[in-house]
Amino acid sequence: MTKEKKIEASKLTTHIGYWMRLVSNNVSHAFARKLEASGVTVAEWVILREMYGGDDTTSPGVVAELTGLTRGAVSKLMSRLLEKGLVTRKESAGDRRYQDVELTAKAKTVVPKLATLADQNDDEFFNCLNKVERSQLKTLLRKLADHHPLKTVPTE
Repeated sequence: MTKEKKIEASKLTTHIGYWMRLVSNNVSHAFARKLEASGVTVAEWVILREMYGGDDTTSPGVVAELTGLTRGAVSKLMSRLLEKGLVTRKESAGDRRYQDVELTAKAKTVVPKLATLADQNDDEFFNCLNKVERSQLKTLLRKLADHHPLKTVPTE
């Protein structure tokens, strides 16, 4: 009878990814709870914020490029935003196969309010870090995102 050698396995808490996911999930879930009263999801917020302050009219394809989401996902989100009265959609004047989307006046008043909620959420989670530490954290996360060409905007 041979005795099997036990292979050691690292604990979850020894992994940087564990800590990043723990913080990220909780930041995102807290923000989602803050958004609930507005009737907007995190994914919808991402679309609205990417469109806000840009060209008056854009296309779902451009929004997909900005966010890294698929055209199908953007189309579904646009339909939900249309139902909520936050965007308008019409056939493109230049080519009927394409659509133009635009934020409504309602959306243009809602987006800054939701941005304030996002700022408050960040402050709640990261207020234990001083200004220099926050800057360092952003710099390190951006360095990782750039190194691994991470382009898709998080929507959850």
